[in-house]
Amino acid sequence: MAALLLLFLFLFASSALSQDSLIGVNIGTEVTDMPSPTQVVTLLKSQNINRVRLYDADRAMLLAFAHTGIQLIISVPNDQLLGISQSNATAANWVTRNVAAYYPATNITAIAVGSEVLTSLPNAAPVLVSALKYIQSALVTANLDRQIKVSTPHASNIILDSFPPSQAFFNKTWDPVIVPLLEFLQSTGSPLMLNVYPYFDYVQSNGVIPLDYALFQPLQANKEAVDANTLLHYTNVFDAIVDAAYFAMSYLNFTNIPIVVTESGWPSKGDGREHDATVENANTYNSNLIQHVINKTGTPKHPGVPVATYIYELYNEDTRPGPLSEKNWGLFHTNGTPVYTLRLAGAGAILANDTTNQTFCIAKERVDKKMLQAALDWACGPGKVDCSALMQGEECYEPDNVVAHSSYAFNAYYQKMGKASGSCDFKGVATVTSTDPSRGTCVFPGSAKSNQTLGHNTTALAPSANSTTSGGFLHPQASFVNLTFMSLLLLISLVFL
Repeated sequence: MAALLLLFLFLFASSALSQDSLIGVNIGTEVTDMPSPTQVVTLLKSQNINRVRLYDADRAMLLAFAHTGIQLIISVPNDQLLGISQSNATAANWVTRNVAAYYPATNITAIAVGSEVLTSLPNAAPVLVSALKYIQSALVTANLDRQIKVSTPHASNIILDSFPPSQAFFNKTWDPVIVPLLEFLQSTGSPLMLNVYPYFDYVQSNGVIPLDYALFQPLQANKEAVDANTLLHYTNVFDAIVDAAYFAMSYLNFTNIPIVVTESGWPSKGDGREHDATVENANTYNSNLIQHVINKTGTPKHPGVPVATYIYELYNEDTRPGPLSEKNWGLFHTNGTPVYTLRLAGAGAILANDTTNQTFCIAKERVDKKMLQAALDWACGPGKVDCSALMQGEECYEPDNVVAHSSYAFNAYYQKMGKASGSCDFKGVATVTSTDPSRGTCVFPGSAKSNQTLGHNTTALAPSANSTTSGGFLHPQASFVNLTFMSLLLLISLVFL
């Protein structure tokens, strides 16, 4: 009954957060060539991603998300926390400018006030709850408090002694903040937001935590971690951390606050000391995590209770400071191609594994036209591409310029080569895109509009910037499935009415 009650409360509290998918993504912007907001939304829609967390409330982004139905968590950045915590008027102005001005066209469902404040900005901890209350008050005034929830994401290391989970408790240093915070979340029906990173727990354990346990990989029964106090079996670090948070809240007599995991992921590349930051491990972790969440497996403490989770992150952020791993948490490169192929067999449309039909090769805009012409000549000559569609009077002749013609020829070669690594380079004048470049009656090879079947001759690659392949991209992307809570709501209604 307790689990059913928590499920009911989760559904009620998170109805603003999600009416379908339990999986979302974070979008960081520390990127050299950040895609435009329109391009970001196009990628999200092509992948059926309908939950997003932003680290600010950028105007262009909020406008781009209008009328998409995508559910947004927007954020009050840490550097704005102090001002909002000291003035109800400042908070009201923030809500007016960043929420009321866009809602409901832009589907803002939650506001994250600060990020990991207790651990990354401890001097601001005393004003955190005041900031949440001022934002909440402003939402009440705007009559938006029922549609939009207010919370603040925490690093999981605010929880001490996290295994066994039943013995977990919040760092008592933060009790003057945690207790009023939990009271606020309970009174407003908001979730505890938690950032969960088994990667860091694994690395910092110095071999105590097995890699398979961190990656959701199947374990033999005798290798599962067992909580001696509850006899609950834990097959992965993620569930153990989430349950540790549930137990830590219960230790303070809060038993009905749902949890939303606002960040979780695994880096796909690291430096020489980061041996387990690999494409294979990142793929394994995120694939298993997504499957675990969408199956509504819940945790051992609350089986079947959904834990909405936001993958960190959409794009690799190449300008982030720190070790190489910090730049490589993304699911996608900024040109829309996937970093790796998620293994989600049986998961329906969730990050659909095969996006090879959604990538194309086009000419770069600002490159030397003589180099483009040389590459075009190669593609239509030694590259053995059928360039008849580019002849005068044919469907792809217009516009009659080297960029347009090269894009068609480069893409035809790319498709012909089975999108092999290095087949979209042409000495650096070509690039991969996830946007279909077809126009009017000019349908590019590989387009969903085309019925043409291209060969997969892989005996030669287009000339690249060096003697080895230069792309290195994997080409499947993915798309999130839409889930519905209606059957669960019906069940809860029957139980509680």
